[in-house]
Amino acid sequence: MEIDFEALKKFYNFDMELIALAQQAIENVKEIFEKIDRVKSHNQLKILNAFHKNKLSYTHLNKTDGYGYSDSGRDVIERIYSDVFGCEDSLVRIQFISGTQAISTMLFGILRPGDLLLSICGKPYDTLQKVIGIKGGGCGSLLEFGVRYEEVELKEDNFDYDKIENLLKRQKVKAVFIQRSRGYSLRGSVSIEKIKQITQFIKDISQDTIVMVDNCYGEFVEEKEPTEVGADLIAGSLIKNPGGTIASCGGYIAGRKDLVEMCADRLNTPGMGKEVGPSLGFNKEILQGLLFAPHIVSESLKVAVFAAYIMEKMGYEVFPRYDEHRTDIIQSIVFNNEEKLIRFCQGIQKGCPVDSNVLPEPWDMPGYSHKVIMAAGGFVQGTSLELSCDAPVREPFVAYLQGSSSFEIGVVGILKAIEMIRRM
Repeated sequence: MEIDFEALKKFYNFDMELIALAQQAIENVKEIFEKIDRVKSHNQLKILNAFHKNKLSYTHLNKTDGYGYSDSGRDVIERIYSDVFGCEDSLVRIQFISGTQAISTMLFGILRPGDLLLSICGKPYDTLQKVIGIKGGGCGSLLEFGVRYEEVELKEDNFDYDKIENLLKRQKVKAVFIQRSRGYSLRGSVSIEKIKQITQFIKDISQDTIVMVDNCYGEFVEEKEPTEVGADLIAGSLIKNPGGTIASCGGYIAGRKDLVEMCADRLNTPGMGKEVGPSLGFNKEILQGLLFAPHIVSESLKVAVFAAYIMEKMGYEVFPRYDEHRTDIIQSIVFNNEEKLIRFCQGIQKGCPVDSNVLPEPWDMPGYSHKVIMAAGGFVQGTSLELSCDAPVREPFVAYLQGSSSFEIGVVGILKAIEMIRRM
């Protein structure tokens, strides 16, 4: 990865000490960047092959409205997603407004009163806690509908096999839930290999237990997806990795055909399922975004590695470290100081292509129990694949950096964030 440091100095007037630190970082992570590029190449070819296999044509980009009957473009998109994720079926719809809604639809589509949902990564992401009903929220949570819930914490960044086995043998577990990314925590993200091992372990004990994976932030970071190694269902957002910064809304659920049909009935209406739902002219965005996704994900990973290296050199604790194996695009940076956290996020905002002149402040973001500061100057509101950095304002004051449409944008954002901290 080369970058024009003279242009960096010319256009942004960063001091030479900061430029030298950036040069050192890039020089020392070249081998890691090469590994990222190999994964990108694999996933790019996999997606292109799915386009060819399903004979994508220009007519599939046409708009449908109303009920969306016989939307051939929508149907081709869902066949392409099924091939990319190595599964039987998928539900890819612009009617999903977020990853949380896609996951919520998956949970409500499968679970019934009296069923037991078991989370084996501890508490899920903040917004899902209200969906389940374990932390306040509005009416209509899973718990209010009679779905039971238990959780098992991770053990040394891996699954607690003993506790999981005990629970599976002691009572009938309808579904096991795995959150692939770290969310707003300092635990490691879950690798595909670990998902493969735990899925086989679960199925050996309880064949009928459904394994569900929150796949947000993890798509195309590794060569395989959870459904390619045994998971029954996955869900995610199109304004994260698979949307490639092009899709302006939407989400997906993919996996076993019978389970995807149940989720479609939940999203739309029982008996109609996947047969309805107009694409409203978004097919081009969804397909073009998917095609670009491996490249943008690889750029995001390089920015994360660069950030981890440079921030650790400055004395901050980072998760993961720059040379650790990555399974999502999120980079955590621990500040242990509220003002530094806020200033870092504000600096990232200054490097964003949109709203670089805006100074973000912590606010009461819907679905969260603490104030959240969010630097997000992209072309799609709420996207996480364009350069962004957000954090709940709570101890130990951790910034969660993700995305970047290009490596250069990420470098500028990080260097501006460092400048903001230095001005304290």
